Amino acid sequence: MTSQTKYKRILLKLSGEALAGPSGYNIDPAVLEQYSLEIKQVVDMGVQVAIVIGGGNIFRGVSGERSGIDRVQGDYMGMLATVINAMAIQSSLEKHGMFTRVMSAIKMEQVCEPYVRRRAVRHLEKGRVVIFGAGTGSPYFTTDTTASLRAIEIESDVVLKGTKVDGVYTADPMKDKTATRYTSISFEDVYEKKLSVMDLTAFTLCQENNLPIIVFNMNERGSLLRVIQGDTATGTLIASNVD
Repeated sequence: MTSQTKYKRILLKLSGEALAGPSGYNIDPAVLEQYSLEIKQVVDMGVQVAIVIGGGNIFRGVSGERSGIDRVQGDYMGMLATVINAMAIQSSLEKHGMFTRVMSAIKMEQVCEPYVRRRAVRHLEKGRVVIFGAGTGSPYFTTDTTASLRAIEIESDVVLKGTKVDGVYTADPMKDKTATRYTSISFEDVYEKKLSVMDLTAFTLCQENNLPIIVFNMNERGSLLRVIQGDTATGTLIASNVD
């Protein structure tokens, strides 16, 4: 971390759907390239970066259930999809000169390391980008919950949720043109106003462990860097104590 950055260690949560780009399916090389360059900016500044990515661009357990696939089986299929995305990000990051490790909650030693908390922390301390795949390794948990859990385990300073929107709004900005964006909001107010940020398990984990969340638009160039630098005009900060 340098004097130019607010955070030393971050957990970046990305959605699989965002990785798919306009098509909504598979992996868009242009999005992968953009994300890698955004991440490289903050890695070059000395920030320790861990990543959790969803698998919705390939397979979602919930949608599989609607197709007749057993929910548990579908969730495991979704976990494998996250490993595919993790490997894609790993390849792109390494193309840009970064050192990386993919760590999976489901053992598959031929392609990635098994998740061990102390080893993950050691990788981060050595400047490697750590990408967590296969969710928590258990069904019925989302990758949002994985992000919160891993962030707590590695003692991240913040969870950065990179989405397609630039923060948390008073209402759905796609449906309500009068909706306004919060620059900051407390955990309690998010509950009270029933705002959609993360699933309840993930959100509660962050609140109980006093771990702030920032929701921002990862597709806006330079937004990740601005968040790391503490730009309050970028995204929405969710924390226990806000002004």
